[in-house]
Amino acid sequence: MTISKTLSTAAKLRGEITVPGDKSLSHRALMFNSLAKGTAHIKGLLDSDDTNSTIDCLQKFGVDIQRDSDGSILIFGKGMRALTEPIDILDCGNSGTTMRLLSGICAGVSGISILTGDDSLRSRPMDRIVKPLTLMGAQISARNNDSLPPVMIRGGKVIGGQRITPSAASAQVKSAILLAGLYADGETTVVESKGTRDHTEKLLEAMGAQFSIEGNEITLIPPQNDLFAVDVTVPGDISTAAVWIVVASIHPDAELVLRNVGINETRSGLIDILRSMGGDIKLDNKRYIGGEPVADLTVCSASLNGVQVNGELIPRAIDELPLIALAGAVANGETVIQDAKELRVKESDRIKTTFEALSAFGVNIKELDDGLHVQGGGSINGAIMNSSGDHRLAMLGAAAGLIASGETTVEDAGSVTVSYPTFWEDLEGICQS
Repeated sequence: MTISKTLSTAAKLRGEITVPGDKSLSHRALMFNSLAKGTAHIKGLLDSDDTNSTIDCLQKFGVDIQRDSDGSILIFGKGMRALTEPIDILDCGNSGTTMRLLSGICAGVSGISILTGDDSLRSRPMDRIVKPLTLMGAQISARNNDSLPPVMIRGGKVIGGQRITPSAASAQVKSAILLAGLYADGETTVVESKGTRDHTEKLLEAMGAQFSIEGNEITLIPPQNDLFAVDVTVPGDISTAAVWIVVASIHPDAELVLRNVGINETRSGLIDILRSMGGDIKLDNKRYIGGEPVADLTVCSASLNGVQVNGELIPRAIDELPLIALAGAVANGETVIQDAKELRVKESDRIKTTFEALSAFGVNIKELDDGLHVQGGGSINGAIMNSSGDHRLAMLGAAAGLIASGETTVEDAGSVTVSYPTFWEDLEGICQS
């Protein structure tokens, strides 16, 4: 049953939030340790619908994954060549990361794997994965001329020596190719048009894989022996923290402290964009957790100016762009987001759904083919908006509701469980009268 949430303007925003574990790292810690030999202890793993889909799929390959008494996860890795043909269809739920990264693993595992997901995931493009994995030797069939899930993969023989330029600047596509490359009989090179998040390279290297990286060219030398399992402590997800970073920046009376947030350079575009707009964001207690840079963020109200967002910034802030559009709505001047066509193939068409959502709040916004044009300085009025089943849109609606005049209702508000099950409780905790 879908649920709705109704909220009103918050007079003040104050408090501390420890955001859930990074979703991208959680998926990778689960998958990569399942390929490795040995036992891995994962702390801070995001417990959400998406990561639970990954766990369920990995167990169908015969991987033993258990929850420890302290809430952490134990993975008893078998070694990548000991994974067995899945015993059932791999249901990836709403998780594009699960489907695309697992496809790379399926290319190397002997036998047939069938991957599917919910209505939203079955509408998301898979040809960007199908084409490179087919070049590498996998036999793949998919719906709609091999472009949409469900996807059937017959794996077991991966051809090395490939030099692949993905059709989209996507860490998921890059990761799928590199995971298949682990099974190859020679090196695999991925040439990216723009740099994308590098969690895959960092974690695989920590597990014994070897890379040669020159600019946007990443070459994997397949391991002669099994990867070795590594314990991982997952830092907080900057994409999840983003809603609090933006709402504190645009609210007239806000000061929020966000603990243990991952600030990997390939993911921290939002901070750079908001600072260029005049945002007041301080990074304290910088340190490394599990090889990833982490900090505590203090974010205060600020007077923002419009900005141009395009080019190399886009993959560094792709999931946060709808929130940037909201920030642009209250900023002085225009905010233009371009080169972001990738937003059209997320959990929803996020260019279209962001346009519709912010229009409902009275924002002067135009939909572009590859982004959004926002005229700032207007008022934000309470609205009824539907998340379209997209967790990012539900959080966008909540952020707008906290600064809007009048009451706001977010329909299908339960979609936040995909990435942030405690979102609504954390929101209530920072609102003060």
